[in-house]
Amino acid sequence: QVQLVESGGDLVQPGGSLRLSCAVSGSTLYYYSMGWFRQVPGKEREGISCISTSDGATYYADSVKGRFTISRDNAKNTLYLQMNDLKAEDTAVYYCAVGLSFWATDWWAARRYDNWGQGTQVTVSS
Repeated sequence: QVQLVESGGDLVQPGGSLRLSCAVSGSTLYYYSMGWFRQVPGKEREGISCISTSDGATYYADSVKGRFTISRDNAKNTLYLQMNDLKAEDTAVYYCAVGLSFWATDWWAARRYDNWGQGTQVTVSS
């Protein structure tokens, strides 16, 4: 079973940038999707980006499209989320996750993922 550890969360001013990392230990051979989610208290976990490991296709929620970029470094077994032009509404705990399957129709659904990290806090405030 894989383990995922996020890092890179911080306090940043509006308009700033952050890069989150997700170090994946263990075999990822059978995982077909890798994604980023975020959650604020009292709300459901929101899928914000996903990458299909079979073809590298990337997917984004409308709320982050054009500002966030997902990528992976296979050699380092690490997933990244580059976040630019951050807004106060981006404040949340960010989680990475991997799934044994990939569903283009609902890649954003938390139920499609099988293993999760513990999360890293991102706070956007002046």
